[in-house]
Amino acid sequence: MTEILVIGGAGYVGSHMVKLLRQCGYAVVVLDDLSGGFSNAVLDAKLVVGSIADTSLLDQVFASHHFAAVMHFASFIQVAESVTAPDRYYANNVAATLTLLAAMLKWGVAKFIFSSTAAVYGNPQSVLIDEDHPKNPINPYGRSKLMVEQVLEDYDRAYGIKAVCLRYFNAAGADQNGQLGERHEPETHLIPLVLQAASGRREFISVYGSDYDTPDGTCIRDYVHVADLCDAHLLALLRLLEGGTSGRFNLGNGMGYSVKEVIETARVISKRDIKVHYQARRAGDPPRLVANSSLARAELGWQPQRGELATIMKDAWAWEQKYPWLNV
Repeated sequence: MTEILVIGGAGYVGSHMVKLLRQCGYAVVVLDDLSGGFSNAVLDAKLVVGSIADTSLLDQVFASHHFAAVMHFASFIQVAESVTAPDRYYANNVAATLTLLAAMLKWGVAKFIFSSTAAVYGNPQSVLIDEDHPKNPINPYGRSKLMVEQVLEDYDRAYGIKAVCLRYFNAAGADQNGQLGERHEPETHLIPLVLQAASGRREFISVYGSDYDTPDGTCIRDYVHVADLCDAHLLALLRLLEGGTSGRFNLGNGMGYSVKEVIETARVISKRDIKVHYQARRAGDPPRLVANSSLARAELGWQPQRGELATIMKDAWAWEQKYPWLNV
């Protein structure tokens, strides 16, 4: 049975990926320090609790298994925090990843799937962003991800590590069967925050900025269902396992929705009132991020199945109604 090491597999996207891998018959080992994940989210996969910055732990894990590939989902992801505490982001997102790559080199594992981000592009210079768009990240979070992508290019040339970097736009939604969903602590993503306001766990939703150069003045983002993200990761993994080359791919639906549109859709799905407080813009937020994902469709054969905003929010709302997710 093919063994896959999933870093950060107890987190949001990582746990959904672990479930898909297990359904497809892979043996999965999850390495997660649980700083942002939950042990019960790994379901029936093997969980090793610890950090990829721990060289001795990595040696133990790699020595005990014969991994065909590594999938890396573990990073700090809060844009605003990255602006005020860049040291944490460079240490965790960059330096710790270098430690992981050193272990892969030592133990002869040469296939790597990297969870990257649309934040590598910075402020968009076109309506739809493709992979050739200039890379000018405007916050340390985006810069940390771009640094790892650049490292991976060098490691491919020097050491033959084949890596697929998948640039998410906005991951959203939840497992259709209700086993898994988004539960960051603290939560910073718009859709779960809006739904928490709908369910009563939050008194209101804060909207940061209503004077952007967009049709309704609020930021526009491209939301992609977590299940569709995982399908893309599986296709990227198969590409590498079959001897394919490295690649960089956008993962989005090509459909942008404003913050106000998300809130209105949440009102319709939940049938609840949602209070909104408008506040000043946050540092590091570009007004619009919408993907051109045609390359992923062409080269990976990716076909998102749950891309409509209403579908994403319906799944996310079903998960929110399970709160506090005991024994889930």
